[in-house]
Amino acid sequence: MNYAIILAGGKGTRMGNTDLPKQFLNLGKEPIIIQTIEKFMIFKGDIEKLIVTCSKEWIPYTRDIINKKWGANDWIEVVEGGTTRHESILNGLNCISSNYLIGDNDVVLTHDAVRPFVNYRIIKENLKYGEKYGAVDTVINATDTIVHSTDGKTLSSIPPRNQVYQGQTPQTFNVNLLMECYNFLDKEVIESTTDAAKLFLLLERDVHIVLGDETNIKITNPTDLIIANAILEKGLE
Repeated sequence: MNYAIILAGGKGTRMGNTDLPKQFLNLGKEPIIIQTIEKFMIFKGDIEKLIVTCSKEWIPYTRDIINKKWGANDWIEVVEGGTTRHESILNGLNCISSNYLIGDNDVVLTHDAVRPFVNYRIIKENLKYGEKYGAVDTVINATDTIVHSTDGKTLSSIPPRNQVYQGQTPQTFNVNLLMECYNFLDKEVIESTTDAAKLFLLLERDVHIVLGDETNIKITNPTDLIIANAILEKGLE
């Protein structure tokens, strides 16, 4: 079976002085998180459960806006997230393992709540190749030259542009393999990484690529929100 975890625990501090975390801000006429979840509704027949992880104080609000959009349903479940991305993923995994018997080929798709322009193809390929390979990461080709610095002051290297990509989400993993990563690696090592794909690399396991899309942006600051509204208005998603 397939599962999905929407990560909505961010505080949105880079969005500036707002009353709501960024995932609850309106994009057009609806909250960003609602538009993100909506992209997954077409996959209800392929995804057994969609889990939304958010801060404890925002659980009632999240449930309320979901119920206002789709009514009470048992396909979407809102659970408490953690203080970090990895803790939120683990809470989502615990919700899955507490309610379902995990099979050898079951996969879990993880996605940022503030990437509302993820499209059908990206989700479909994540589910397909996640099951085939056990770990996939959504990326796009880097258009700018990427530079590397170990000290934040001077350049250490400039990798060839045709060998570097920009990471997006979803990221999709075999459930059992992902749990093995979290169980095997030290907590300090886990929390030093920015996403779950890195855990597979640390254990020398392959992570395959799914090509994303330039419109699949992450809305983290006011400029991103302006761009997102333009994408929505022009129908470029």
